[in-house]
Parts: sequence; structure tokens; C-alpha cells
Amino acid sequence: MGEVEPGPAGPLEPPEPPEAPASRRPGGIRVLKRNMKRNGSRTCLNRRSRFGSRERDWLREDVKRGCVYLYGADTTTASTTASASSDLHLVLCTVETPASEICAGEGRESLYLQLHGDLVRRLEPTERPLQIVYDYLARLGFDDPARIQEEATDPDLGCMLRFYGEKPCQMDHLDRILLSGIYNVRKGKTQLHKWAERLVVLCGTCLIVSSVKDCQTGKMHILPLVGGKVEEVKRRQHSLAFSSAGAQAQTYHVSFETLAECQRWQRQASKVVSQRISTVDLSCYSLEEVPEHLFYSQDITYLNLRHNFMQLERPGGLDTLYRFSQLKGLNLSHNKLGLFPVLLCEISTLTELNLSCNGFHDLPSQIGNLLNLQTLCVDGNFLTTLPEELGNLQQLSSLGISFNNFSHIPEVYEKLTMLDKVVMAGNHLEVLNLGVLNRMSHIKHVDLRMNHLKTVVTENLEGNKYITHMDLRDNQLADLDLNSLCSLEQLHCERNQLRELTLSGFSLRTLYASSNRLTAVNVYPVPSQLTSLELSRNLLECVPDWACEAKKMEILDVSCNLLTEVPMSLRYLNASANSLESLPSAGAGEESLSALQLLYLTNNLLTDQCVPVLVGHPHLRILHLANNQLQTFPASKLNKLEQLEELNLSGNKLKTIPTTIANCRRLHTLVAHSNNISIFPEILQLPQIQFVDLSCNDLTEILIPEALPATLQDLDLTGNTNLVLEHKTLDTFSHITTLKIDQKPLPTTDSTVTSTFWSHGLAEMAGQRNKLCISALAVDNFAEGVGAVYGMFDGDRNEELPRLLQCTMADVLLEEVQQSTNDTVFMANTFLVSHRKLGMAGQKLGSSALLCYIRPDTADPTSSFSLTVANVGTCQAVLCRGGKPVPLSKVFSLEQDPEEAQRVKDQKAIITEDNKVNGVTCCTRMLGCTYLYPWILPKPHISATPLTIQDELLILGNKALWEHLSYTEAVNAVRHVQDPLAAAKKLCTLAQSYGCQDNVGAMVVYLNIGEEGCTCEMNGLTLPGPVGFASTTIIKDPPKPTTPSSSSGIASEFGSEMSTSEVSSEVGSTASDEHNTVGLDAGLLPRPERRCSLHPTPTSGVFQRQPSCATFSSNQSDNGLDSDDDQPVEGVITNGSKVEVEVDIHCCRGRDLENSPTLTENSPTPCPEEHARGSFFGIRRQNSVNSGILLPVSKDKMELQKSPSTSCLYGKKLSNGSIVPLEDSLNLIEVATEAPKKKTGYFAAPTQLEPEDQFVVPRDLEEEVKEQMKQHQEGRPEPEPREEDRTELPEEFDTAL
Repeated sequence: MGEVEPGPAGPLEPPEPPEAPASRRPGGIRVLKRNMKRNGSRTCLNRRSRFGSRERDWLREDVKRGCVYLYGADTTTASTTASASSDLHLVLCTVETPASEICAGEGRESLYLQLHGDLVRRLEPTERPLQIVYDYLARLGFDDPARIQEEATDPDLGCMLRFYGEKPCQMDHLDRILLSGIYNVRKGKTQLHKWAERLVVLCGTCLIVSSVKDCQTGKMHILPLVGGKVEEVKRRQHSLAFSSAGAQAQTYHVSFETLAECQRWQRQASKVVSQRISTVDLSCYSLEEVPEHLFYSQDITYLNLRHNFMQLERPGGLDTLYRFSQLKGLNLSHNKLGLFPVLLCEISTLTELNLSCNGFHDLPSQIGNLLNLQTLCVDGNFLTTLPEELGNLQQLSSLGISFNNFSHIPEVYEKLTMLDKVVMAGNHLEVLNLGVLNRMSHIKHVDLRMNHLKTVVTENLEGNKYITHMDLRDNQLADLDLNSLCSLEQLHCERNQLRELTLSGFSLRTLYASSNRLTAVNVYPVPSQLTSLELSRNLLECVPDWACEAKKMEILDVSCNLLTEVPMSLRYLNASANSLESLPSAGAGEESLSALQLLYLTNNLLTDQCVPVLVGHPHLRILHLANNQLQTFPASKLNKLEQLEELNLSGNKLKTIPTTIANCRRLHTLVAHSNNISIFPEILQLPQIQFVDLSCNDLTEILIPEALPATLQDLDLTGNTNLVLEHKTLDTFSHITTLKIDQKPLPTTDSTVTSTFWSHGLAEMAGQRNKLCISALAVDNFAEGVGAVYGMFDGDRNEELPRLLQCTMADVLLEEVQQSTNDTVFMANTFLVSHRKLGMAGQKLGSSALLCYIRPDTADPTSSFSLTVANVGTCQAVLCRGGKPVPLSKVFSLEQDPEEAQRVKDQKAIITEDNKVNGVTCCTRMLGCTYLYPWILPKPHISATPLTIQDELLILGNKALWEHLSYTEAVNAVRHVQDPLAAAKKLCTLAQSYGCQDNVGAMVVYLNIGEEGCTCEMNGLTLPGPVGFASTTIIKDPPKPTTPSSSSGIASEFGSEMSTSEVSSEVGSTASDEHNTVGLDAGLLPRPERRCSLHPTPTSGVFQRQPSCATFSSNQSDNGLDSDDDQPVEGVITNGSKVEVEVDIHCCRGRDLENSPTLTENSPTPCPEEHARGSFFGIRRQNSVNSGILLPVSKDKMELQKSPSTSCLYGKKLSNGSIVPLEDSLNLIEVATEAPKKKTGYFAAPTQLEPEDQFVVPRDLEEEVKEQMKQHQEGRPEPEPREEDRTELPEEFDTAL
């Protein structure tokens, strides 16, 4: 721990540690110095020590107290390869402490704030650093003040927000450095000057020579190189002479150490010398003024100062830019100026001016003086009007006023005759008046996307012959009639609420109208120039007649409609997700003329009869017929499709792939999963094959050729349960980049709770991209086996962040769950902490994230589990409940969330034409991308849902999946698919068949939540099996032990072997816990038993009864009598050597155990091998049916070795091969001996499985069992025990259910 330098006593000062030296600091703040060492990353620090407990106690007294990490200046010079970090000061303060007070205490002039490792700005003296940190964390999503205080003390926050005592100054951030170093330099052409060591920097178009010691503050010699010379000095080895141009040319000789270094400088300097147009880019350098030496470069014509903190009235501020006499282009966007710098209007040479995102509310009239201005961009401000003087700029050809506050099209557009575009996206227009556009004959392009348009008004019948392109995406239009725009060539009207669309077809070339509610599209006359028509995701029942008559149309996308017929005289046709039962056949002589190359017909009603029609299109390259009703694909027909490159036949009923597929020599992708294929197709001889998916079929073997094609990259064989691959085959496939096969389950000693309640399948497809930027998280045994976690992460274009989140997010969730039981709190904190832990990787990269957490539900008495879902970005989760989709997540994108889109627009982010924030991402919330704060936030949407017996499955998918599949379609597509892997693959296949070319990922989690989903700590019945399989618990009848010897303390050998039986409960069985249960003496006595909501804790003296019937085989008795009984046991039916016995299985409470007279300090412990099959019970016989108690038995010892020799060392080996530790068997017998006798015996679980004997419910006992259940539910009083039962000798049973 570093030295503590205390300040004067006051309310801001924590208690003084007695060992701290007493010293005074002005300002009443406390400073702790910490030495921090850097790791390999430049801006990530590892904390070596923390401040002491006294300081922490001081912080806990008030949440408005906290600490600020104050970093020293990090100066990197040309001579250093790694930056040296000064001591780190930890300043304890409050939210009211201003920056001036901290500066006074530190002896600094100013404090500087750096955001996201990028921009650095100087704090005003009145700004409060700790309040800035707290506001930042609160805006991220932290709600609890105590948690905000805790997060503010974490030094990892420095990757997002960092304070400096002096401005971090790095030479390569001051200017654009080409080369730099410390060399011997001599000035002048003669030898009158001596050689001296100097810092030499080749920056922009200049050579800068300065003193090494005072390189930042001393005198700098600037040598302009444009038009000058760079020559090699022959008299001195490895030396160059740099000379400027003009009559007053100067020369500097620089001597280098090596030849390679000299040649590198000569190459770079030669490029600079040859330049004639000077461009200086100083964007994102945290500048408050222009560097002084730039004013020596009189040839600068373009100056980029974007993303800085430029000031007006400072030396080198904006008021001095007039000194650049040749300046033509100036970019001052994102400088937060607030007021328009009027002196810029005096730079008459300007032709391009960008002032976007500066918070302007108006423009000055002096802007009309910039007569040479051709491009003016003022996007992302708060403008509502434009000055009339702007009409003087007759050369203005581009005016950007998007994302302002305009409510109508400014009239000044009528005067700006050189403009041909109205770019007003993201404003507040509600009505589009076509009459205003008619008066602007020079306007051809209109961009009004992301406004609030509801109606389009036409003043008169006069047509508009000038507008050719119109973009009306993401508005609120219900009907659109643009028939008056007779020259319209392209229309974008996606994502409105259109029911009917009317257009003129004279010049129409492309129409995009997807994601509406269209039932009719009217175009007159027939658009003879139409080439592309997109009408997907509407309510069309037929393709418009005019579209069938458009002779030049090549691309038609009518997927996700209600069509029964489609034309096929196209080059591209996507008719997936319709109701097609047949395809139109090509006429005679049309086969050779067919131009159809891409055909998507997935998810229709097509049968084998459509296959001959495909032969009429021999130029097909991509064919998707997935999820239809195909049973065969004739070999003769496939033989004629020689041009095929991609074939998708998944989700049909095919038994074989024709051998003629070997003739498709260009085929590179074959997807045929989820069929009944039993013979591996002959595809490994195709020269260009790359991707093969034959998962979820009936393959049994694979015939491998002598040499596999070198192009094969991905082979998926999962889900073929009968397929066995030999080692030789696996070696042959070793060169394949991705080989997916089923992993055979290994024997394990852990009980598997999750295999009963949920099972998952995952499918990921890269599409046409060369890398997969999706990662998934699946933890079936989470939090000691009492829950599950599933997640999906989509990095869009980066794969680093999804992998980081996949590896870390489950651990973060586990930590947060231990801190809070509120699902909203721990889920939100999981996302926010994961956001912070991304560190430097999260500064520029981002990822959508979806996390689903299933856990036992303690709040809802009607549910056994609850599902908590949190997400940011575009990954979504949908729950299938009773066959209906229940969305659990929220889509945080500009296109689908109007509230988030409005929030981003209000904060004046620029949304590009492809609907991306600043051209980076369409998401408004995501993990990472901290440099886009505050537009992009990590705060997740959270929903909690109790799971019920009606919940069938859970679907997780990324953006690409849900863009092409609706919730209802996704649920209906996989409801009846038995295998979750096949279900996930089917979803991905559907998305690809609907036109998805991006990464697509889907995870399907099958749920089995119901009465059988009990999670009580019963430790007696194993969980029911998965859907479709009978889950059994094998039980053996224990032998009757002899009385243990009191002298030796060792139990005698068991006399007989128990027989097996299988429990099948009508009501359901209790769930075994995956983790080790706690013994009576250790755990169950001090704490109540965990109960599921299916079996809540009963009232005192009342037990939940689960009657079942069992069949036992015993070598003690063949007549249904226990060896000590004189009368037949009630409810027992003899059947030869087998005995059918009624068995009562009771849940119990911990407090019942406390009052039990049979509890001892030494609890019986089952052997580890028994524990592998579930939890166990020691059961005592009772006098009454309703007064019995189950004694939970747990394993407290280390797991035993499985070898017989090792097992015998730890316990007594029974005749059936099981092992019980000696002291445990003694304890078990003692407990059974103390139990009162009862004629209707309780039987316990076996230690080995013998499937011959099973529990059977006799038909004549079914009604009695149900009646007993009903009586217990009605709370009938317990019958008094009979006296004769108390006097009989006790029977002992050692059992484990």
C-alpha cells in the first residue's frame, strides 16, 4: 500500500490510520498514492494494492463519497518504445468537490478527462469529477447508489473514463507522424555548424527539428518539404540532406545509424516532397487550438479538425483560421461549439464546410458571404429554419440538414437552383406536400426517411416530371399514392404501415416495399423498365399482373406472403414461405431460354411433382427446396442440373441423395439435414465441395475415397445416432477445418438434473461471409446444478467480443447472483459489469448479447422454475407456451424500436442511409462500442417469466434469424421436431432460404417443466427422463440385518440380496439434486429443506403423499409376508416369487426431522456409486400411514475408487456388489432398529440396477391410490396407531430411494 498523505481534518477526510505520517494538503481532500505497473496493454492497469479498511469505512458512511483515480501525464517521445507511467493518485472526495479544489491539493493547473481511451478535454474549475463519474455510471444503467460508489472505485473503469493531472501529450497524437527519432543533425550546406543531437520528426509535409530535452516546449525548427529536395550525402555515411523550396531555402543534414533506417527516411521524405495538395488531418486529437507550427505551412488547403474541443478565443483558436490563405475545405464537426463561429464566414476561399453535431440552434446571416461554398453540412444540430441569405450561395450543390428539428421543407430550397437533393432524414415532418416539390424543378432526389410522415398531400393534378428517387423508409404511412411522379425510377418505402400502393410505371426501375401490410400494389402503365421488385413480408395473395408482364424484371422477392402461384421467367426468384403446391412448367423451346439462376422455394407445400419442372431451368446455380414434402429426387432430373453450386434439401423425407450428384461438378454446398438419409451421398469426389451438412439423418457408415477434396472445409454429421466412425476415418477427416460429430457420453458419477428438465441444440452458419461472428453460451448445470444459462452473442463484423462474452459472462452472472436475489438487479449488473470487463477491446468493438437464466422459482407458488431473460442489441429469445410465441426480449435497433431511435436522434447522432448510428451499427444498446456513448448504452431489457407445464421450448436467435423469420413461424417450424439440434438447424435453414446471406445462429432449448419437475431436497427419487422416454428409479429390497455387535461396533453381514423394482408414480417423482446433499447431522437439522413450488412445505403433521406400486422379489418370503409378520401385509398381492406392494413416499420438512426421536448424531451415508444415480433415504417403519418420516441420507466422504479392491478398503462389500462404508452401515442399521414397527413396510432404493423387476401399479389398486391422495389433500386427521403394533418386534430396513 502506497504512502498516505492526509489533509486537514474536515468532513471530507476519513479517519486517519495511526501509521500514516501526518501532513497537510490544501483543499480538504485526501490523496492516496498508488504505484501501478502496466501490463502488455498500454492503457490497462493492474492494481497491486487497495486503499485500507479505514478509507472503505469512510466511504460506506455516505454514498455521496467516493474516490477519483488521478493519472499522471503519459508522454511518449520518439526515443521511447514503451510509455512510462507515473504514480497513480487516489483522491478521496465527495460529489460536491470541484476540480479546482483537487488541483489546489495536487498543485496542478487543470484536470483532464479522457473518455474511452480517445478524446481528452480540460475540465472547467467548477466541474465536479466524482459527480461526472457517478452520472456516467448512472447513465450506463446502474441504479443503486451504493453499487455506483463501488463501481467508481474499480480501476478497470479507466478504460472508459479516466482523469489526468496534466494533459496526456504524445507526439504521434499531436500531428500525423510519419517518422521520428533522435539523430545527429547539422544545419546549413556548409560545415560551419557543428553536429548536434536533435529530435527529428517527419510530420505531414514538414521536417521538425527540436531540442531533445525540451522537445515539447522548446524552440522548433520547421522545414517545409513540399517542392524541396531530399538528397543522399556522399561525404558522410548513412546521411541525408533535407532542403526546402524557394529562394530562401534551408537545409538540414541528418545522420542515421544504419543503412536501412536511412533508406526508410529517404522513401518517406521523397513522397512528401512530391506532394502538391496539402491535407492535414487532426481529427480526434483532443485539440483546443490549432498547433502553432501548422501556420507555417501556407500550402494547406484542407484541414480536418473533427472530434476535438476547439475554442473560439484562444491563440490558435477558430478565430485564427483566416491565416490559412488557401484553405478550401474545413471540417469542424463534433466539436460542441454551441455557437456558430461567425469569423469563418470571412474565409472566402472555402468550398466545403462541415459543421455537423455542434449544437447550433440557428445559422447567422453572414453565411451568405461564402459565395464559393459548394458543400454545406449542418446535420445533427437543432435547426428549425434556414436564413434567407443562404439563397445567395448559387454554387451550393450539396446541403445536408438531416437530424435537425425541421417540420417542413425550407423555402430557401427554391432559390438554391444548383441543389438536386433534399436530404432531410430524421426531422419532424408529418405531412409531405408534393406541391412544394413541384415548385422545385431542380430537385431529383428526396430523402425523408425516419420522419413522422403520416399523409402525402397533392395540391393539384399536375404531375412532377423531375423527381426520380424517393426514400420514405421508416415512417408511418398507411396509404401511398405517387402516381403523379411520372419520372420516378426508384422508391424505398420499407417498414411503413402501407395497405395499398399506387405508382406510375413510365420510368419505374426498382421498387422496395417489404415489411408492410400490402394487399394490393397498383402500377400503371406496365413498367417496361422494371428490373427489381421486392414485396416480401406483406399480405399478397397473388403476384400483380403488371409484374408478370414486366419483360425486363430479373429479381423478384415475394417471400413471406400468401401466394399460390409465381412466375419463373426471372433470374432471381424468392418465393419461400408461401403456399405453393406446384410450379409453372416451361413451354416448348423455353428451356434453353430460361435465365433462372437463383431459386428459393423453402417452406412451401411442394411435392415430388415439382422436380421435373426444375429440369426446364438448366442454368440454376442455387436451389433451395428445404422444408417441403419431397420424398424422392429422381437421379435423371438431378443429372441435368449440372450448373448447380448450392443445393438445400433439408427438412424433407428423402431417403437417399441420387448418385448423379457426382455430375454436379461445380457444387460447393450441400445441405440435407433432417431427412431420412441412410446412405452417405457420393459428394466427396466433387472437386469444389466446401460445405456438407448431413446432420440429423439415419447414416450408419461413410465410404471414404482414397483422397478427399482439398476444398472441403465443413462437414456436419451430428444427430446420426447409428453412425460409428472408426479411427481411420477420423484421421482421414483430420484436415477438415470444421468437423462436427456426436460426442459419445462418458460414464460419470454425477447426477444429471438438467437432462430431465431441458436439453438444447445449437446451429450456426456463416453464410456467404468468410468468418463466423456469433458465439453461444450453454451451461446446462449452472449454480451447482440447480439452474441453466443460455446465451447468444452477435458481433456483426467482429468475432473477438462474442468470444470474450462467451467465456466470461456466465462467471459474472454467478458472482452477481450471489450478491442479489432480485432478478432485475443481478441481470442488469451482469451486463454492465461485463461491459466494463471488456476493457480496451470494448472501446471500438461491440456486440449484441442475450442471456437466459433458468432457476428454481421461490416467488411464484404455481411454478417450479422461473426464466429471466436480458438482452441488448438484436439477439432475441422467444418462448413457446401452449403453441403460441411469447417474446421475452426487446429489439434495440433503429428500425424496430421507435423510442430508442428517437432517443438517438434527440442526442444528435448521425444515422446513415443504411440505418446505422454514425455508420457503425444499427443497434442502440449493446456491450462495447464505448466510444459511441451516449448514443449506444449497455443497459439491458429484462423480463422474468415463471415456467409452467405449457412451456414447450425456448428459441434464441441473432439478428439475421429474426429478420427473416417471424415469431409464429419459428415456433410452428420446430414445435414437433423431436431433436433440438435438428430444430435449430431447421431455423437457420429457413433464414438462409428466405435470402439471409449473413451469419445466422439459432439455439433451441426443449423444456420439460411440469409435475415431474420437482426440485425438492427429497434425496429419494431421481428425476423423470426427457420427453418421450420413461424415467425410472430402480429399487432393491434390502436384506434384514442382524443386530450389530456392541463390542466390535461393526455391523454383521447382510443375509440376503434385495431384488430390483422400478417406480412409476402417477402424480410424479421428486427431483434429485445434482450436487451433494447434506447429511442429517450437518445440514438438514440447522436449515429447512428446499422445497419446489410443486410441493410446498406442508403444515405440521401433514405429508404430501405420492402413492405408487412396486414389485419386489425376496428370498425371505414367497407368500407376501415379511419374515417377522404373522399376517399378510395389507395391500400386498402375491404373484409367485414377485410381490406387488403399495408404497408410500412422503416429502418432509426440516422441522419434522428435528422432532424425530430417530435422529442421531451419526447419519447414514450412502456410497459414492449409489450417489451417482441420485439421492437416497434411510426410512423407518411406522405405525401409521400419515405419521412416517423419511430420513434423508447424504454423502459426506470423498468419491470412492471404482475398482473392487479400492472399494473394499473403504467399506463392506455387499452380495450385490455395492459398497457401504462400515460406520455408515452401522449407523443405518441403528436408525432402522429404533424405528417403530409397521405392518405395511416401507422399501428403499437399491444400490444396483436390475431391470427384471419393476414397480407395477395393479389395476385394482389405482382407485384406492387416487382416493388416498384425495384424502391427504383434504387434510384428513391421522388415525391412532394400534397398540399391537407398538408391542411387536421392530423391523429394520436399510433403503435408498
